Amino acid sequence: MTGIGGDRRTALRVLTIATALAAAALAGCSTLGNPPAAENNDPAYATAQPNLTSLGEVIAKHPDDPQAYNMRGSVFGEAGRNDQALADFNKAISLDPNYAQAYANRGLIYRKTGKLDLAAADYDKALSIDPNYAAAYVGRGTVHSAQGHGAQALTDLNKAIALKPDNAEAYYSRGLLYQSQHQQQFAIDDFTTALGLASQKTDLFVARGLSYLAAGDNKSAADDLDQAVQADPTNAKAWASRGLAYERLGQKEKAAGSYAKALNINDKYQPAQAGFTRVGGRAGQTYQTF
Repeated sequence: MTGIGGDRRTALRVLTIATALAAAALAGCSTLGNPPAAENNDPAYATAQPNLTSLGEVIAKHPDDPQAYNMRGSVFGEAGRNDQALADFNKAISLDPNYAQAYANRGLIYRKTGKLDLAAADYDKALSIDPNYAAAYVGRGTVHSAQGHGAQALTDLNKAIALKPDNAEAYYSRGLLYQSQHQQQFAIDDFTTALGLASQKTDLFVARGLSYLAAGDNKSAADDLDQAVQADPTNAKAWASRGLAYERLGQKEKAAGSYAKALNINDKYQPAQAGFTRVGGRAGQTYQTF
C-alpha cells in the first residue's frame, strides 16, 4: 500500500516525505500471500526496521500528516504487527477523514485478522470516497467471497478488473471464487492471467495446480506444483498438494517425498499426514522428490 499525498500539501513537504518513504512504498500490505503470522520470524520483519526508522523520523517532523501514518501502517502490516498498523491507520483517518486509501488499508488488516464486518465497512467507506478505487473493490470482493456472497463478490471483482486490467490480485481473487464454485476452467484462466502479471507466483501456482487436480488434469497440476515448491521450498501446502498430484499419477516415490517435505515443515499438517500414510510412507526413509 502506498500513500496518496493530498493536494493541499506543499510541494516541499511532499518531496521530503517521498524521499524518506521511497523504500517503504515497496513493502505494501496488498499481496497475493497472507501477512506474516509473527513479526519476529519473517523476513518482512527484518526488512521493515529501516523503513520504520525513516517513517518515525518523518512523523516526528510532520506529526499532522496522514500520509506518513498510512505509510508506516503499511510497513507494520507487512511485518504482521497488526495492532500498530491499525493504530497508524486510525491516526491517518482521524487527520484526514476522506483518506480513501487509509480506509482500504485498515480494511485489509481487519480482513486478514478475520474481522470481516469491520473490513467490509472500511471498503464501503473507501469506495464512497473514491468509486474508482480498484484495490478496494478487490478487498470488498474478497470479503464478500469469505462471507459466502458469491454474486456480490463477482460483481466487485469484475469491477476491479474493468478498472485495472493489470491487477494480478483481482484475477487471483476471482480465480479463488470460481474455484470455490467448482468452475475450474474459469479459475484456471484467471490464475493463468494473474501469473503473467504477478511477481510473487507461489500461491498462484498452488491455486492453479489445485484447479487442475479438481479438473482431473494431474500432469498439469504436477507441473504447476513443481514450480510452486521450487519458488518457495518452505510452503507445506505446496509440497502436500504436489504429493497428491504425483500420487494420482501413480508416482508414489515422488508423492511420498513431497508429503515428507510438507511434514518436515509442519508435522501436524493433516493433508500431508494422510497422504504420507496412503502412499505407504515410512518415517526416517529417504525419498526422491524430483
